[in-house]
Amino acid sequence: MSYASFSPRSFVARRIMAFGVFACMSVAGIVGMAIVANAHNGVDHSKQGSMPRDDHEAHSGHTMPESASADIPEHEKPFLAKNAAAMDKMMADMNVAPTGDIDRDFVVMMVPHHQGAIDMCAAYLPYAGNTQLKRLCQEIIVTQQQEIVAMYLAIGAELPPSAPASTR
Repeated sequence: MSYASFSPRSFVARRIMAFGVFACMSVAGIVGMAIVANAHNGVDHSKQGSMPRDDHEAHSGHTMPESASADIPEHEKPFLAKNAAAMDKMMADMNVAPTGDIDRDFVVMMVPHHQGAIDMCAAYLPYAGNTQLKRLCQEIIVTQQQEIVAMYLAIGAELPPSAPASTR
C-alpha cells in the first residue's frame, strides 16, 4: 500500500508510515556509524573490544584542530564546542558490546543516538537565529524523548529518570 493511498485524515496511518521510514533510516545510520566507528582515524577498534570513554574521546576526531579553530568566528566557538561534546558522547555511548539479544542491543545503541540528537539541539537552541530551525529542534527534542521511551517500553526495560530539557 502506498503512502498516497492513505486518507489525508488518517493521522495514525501517516505516523505509522513516517515511523517506518524513520526506523529504516535510523538502522542504516547506525550501521554506517558502526562502520565509521570501527575504522575512524585508521584504527581498527573491532580487535580491541570496547574502548574506554577517555580513549575514545581522545581519538574521536570531533574536536577542532588548533589551526581550524583560528578561522572560526568567536561567536560560533561555544556552539561548536557543545555540539562536538554531544557528538563525542553519542559515539562513545553507542560503542557497546553485543549481548546476543538483538532487540536489546538495538535499543542500547539507538537510545544514545536519539539522545545525541537531543543534545545537539540543546547545543544549537541558545544560538539559533533561524526560527524554522529553532522550531524543528524543539520538535526533535520532544519526539526523540518520546521514541526513547517507546524503545525502552518495547523491550520491557525500566525507564530512566526524567529530566527537563531546554526547548528555548
